[in-house]
Amino acid sequence: MSAKTKPGETRERVYRFVRERLEAGLAPTVREVQEALGFRAVQTAREHLEKLVAEGRLAKRSGTARGYCLPGGELLGPVPALIPVLGRVQAGSLTTAVEDLEGHVPAHSKSHEDLFGLRVRGESMIEAGILPDDVVIVRQQPSAESGEIVVALVGDEATVKTLRLQNGRIELHPENQDFEPIIPDPEECSILGKVIEVRRALEPGRF
Repeated sequence: MSAKTKPGETRERVYRFVRERLEAGLAPTVREVQEALGFRAVQTAREHLEKLVAEGRLAKRSGTARGYCLPGGELLGPVPALIPVLGRVQAGSLTTAVEDLEGHVPAHSKSHEDLFGLRVRGESMIEAGILPDDVVIVRQQPSAESGEIVVALVGDEATVKTLRLQNGRIELHPENQDFEPIIPDPEECSILGKVIEVRRALEPGRF
């Protein structure tokens, strides 16, 4: 018995993945299809998508990276607003802040103008449920309450930690007993925003 995938099975998996993303309201890019299906080349994903278009199961709108849709041009769900993911933030020892645009994730609320996302590195917040490669959604604000999880800038380095205010002094506490708190010079520390949500993908290429 051949171990090879039967003709059409892979294309059906591509279709199911695209449809699932459309149901969530955000069409995938060709590269996201490639990563999700494990194709070695992005061209393989493009060929499957184009064949689905030729078969009439999908349609394609020109001029956009997320142009694949159902015949008729509609998404299955509402088109969401998008939150920019601005590189990575350390959850561990400090690292130089990165603000290169990594991509976007869909907003879950109408109030999104002051939100941005950061992808987490490090394990210092794992006991708060923030794991490496998670995306934290941050509301931009210059202050926060003691006990809230924040993204703080210490010098030119960013980190995600639990804020503790001790006699007006800022302390940045990890949620992992293997890490030590950071007690920065007040003149060198500022709050970039409060973490309001954590996004996690169980498959590569989801966001």
